[in-house]
Amino acid sequence: MPVIRPARAEDLPAIMDIYNDAILKTTASFDMEPRSLEEQQAWFAAHDARHPVLVAEKDGAVVGWASLSNFSQRCAYADTAEVSIYMEEAFRGQGIGRKLLEAIIEEGEKANLHTIIALIAEGNAASIHLHESIGFQPIGVAREVGRKFGRLLDVHFMQLIYES
Repeated sequence: MPVIRPARAEDLPAIMDIYNDAILKTTASFDMEPRSLEEQQAWFAAHDARHPVLVAEKDGAVVGWASLSNFSQRCAYADTAEVSIYMEEAFRGQGIGRKLLEAIIEEGEKANLHTIIALIAEGNAASIHLHESIGFQPIGVAREVGRKFGRLLDVHFMQLIYES
């Protein structure tokens, strides 16, 4: 089983590679162009104790990552975060993503967040199922809000509210 741990600066090339693969091959990200290492470093610097980045490491290699990011820059949303989770293709479906998602949810609870929002593009039934199985509730669908690979795509909004 992999080790789940906080991400470090030296993990950024692996995080970037996993994310860039998703950009190029999937609708999991609505980014269109692969990130440079400098862009990935800026992304990492925007995270803090309340908005952590975790990695899953197996046999010394980063095979997946999860993060909590600001949901909005408006201060009324300070207790809300957006969750992201990406796995290296060869390690999908092995339960590692579940461990990462559980760990990042735990980090959000420690940070006294009130709620986490997941935005999941249509066609990603496995991600919807994973989030539901951990307690996220569907809260709506934004129709045809993203265009990728020549298609307009819906985005499913899911929410987890921490018990007070």
